[in-house]
Amino acid sequence: MSSSTASSSQQISSASASGRLPWAGLLALAMTGFICILTETIPAGLLLQISKGLGVTEAMAGQLVTLYALGSLLAAIPLTTATRGWRRRPLLLTCILGFLVFNTVTALSSSYPLTLAARFLAGVSAGVLWGMIAGYARRMVPEPLKGRAMAVAMAGTPLALALGVPAGTLLGDLAGWRNVFGILSLLALLLTIWVLWKLPDSPGESADQRLPLHKVFTTPGVRPILFVVLAWVLAHNILYTYIAPYLTQTGLTGRVDVVLLIFGVTALLGIWLTGVWIDRHLRLLVLISLAAFALAAILLGIGSSQPFVIYPAAAMWGLTFGGAATLLQTAIAVAGGESADVAQSMLVTAWNLAIGGGGVAGGILLETTGVVSFPWALCVLLAFAFVTVWRNKARGFPAGR
Repeated sequence: MSSSTASSSQQISSASASGRLPWAGLLALAMTGFICILTETIPAGLLLQISKGLGVTEAMAGQLVTLYALGSLLAAIPLTTATRGWRRRPLLLTCILGFLVFNTVTALSSSYPLTLAARFLAGVSAGVLWGMIAGYARRMVPEPLKGRAMAVAMAGTPLALALGVPAGTLLGDLAGWRNVFGILSLLALLLTIWVLWKLPDSPGESADQRLPLHKVFTTPGVRPILFVVLAWVLAHNILYTYIAPYLTQTGLTGRVDVVLLIFGVTALLGIWLTGVWIDRHLRLLVLISLAAFALAAILLGIGSSQPFVIYPAAAMWGLTFGGAATLLQTAIAVAGGESADVAQSMLVTAWNLAIGGGGVAGGILLETTGVVSFPWALCVLLAFAFVTVWRNKARGFPAGR
């Protein structure tokens, strides 16, 4: 046994004996997710500035989200498959350095095509990263702590939405959107040092455990989970990517940062509740989240001319979406078994297909029927997701977990 493998085994034994989580390592993973999500979503808060800065329309600026998602979509499965035998820490560091380089290019570029290329390559880094974070966190702890470890490792997602995007939006208003991407590069540099200092290494997947892709895809429960990912995340990103234009028609043009802050803070509460209940009530949490998100969409639809309705609807939206990543990644990790990392890469592909689809579908709706159609499109997608979860009680979203 190598020294790093022995260290990981010792850490698991210690965690099992003490009942404590390896916080330093898990928080490093959470910070990685924070940078990843902030890199992905910050154009939503800076959409108007980016469109002016690059001399393009708002819909074209929204494609910065689409290209990022496309990079993740195309890279997740092939690169995760190609690197599943790699040790985890060197692979993680490679992804973090990708964010450092490509966010720097985005900060300095004045060319729309070059900016799109940088966003695409940043998405490639994200595709590999999201295929490994959940498995990395689960390997660091014994079985009774796996759900909570994933909740901690995924906390960077709602934290980025709660604090990062509103703060980045405010900073963009004060200092310009390019400086926001420069700060993201600095955070990636600091995270590199943290990972080298505090995150234990972990072995990749052994050769005899590597199932072919088609067998992983046809594993019972995997495909229903992927469909729910597509519908749920597509609904979220139609609204999130174009939240600024939506708020403009409600009379809240100057309140994008406030609405995103409300969304993010309640998303933090959502992931905390998920961490508490996920090991016993995963199926119920998914059903409640989808139903409550649909209710929030209805409120946004009937109250679009009433600004006071927007705030509680945004709070409900954040509360229900905060734990989505942890819920869905846990479900597919269980369904995928020994091939969990490859199953996770399929989830990443579906997730980013939905993000890209949100940018495209939202842009089409924005240019044709307008933002008033957003809430009703969300309701249709969420209904499909709810029915899929309800029907897959035996596999995918089993009762009693």
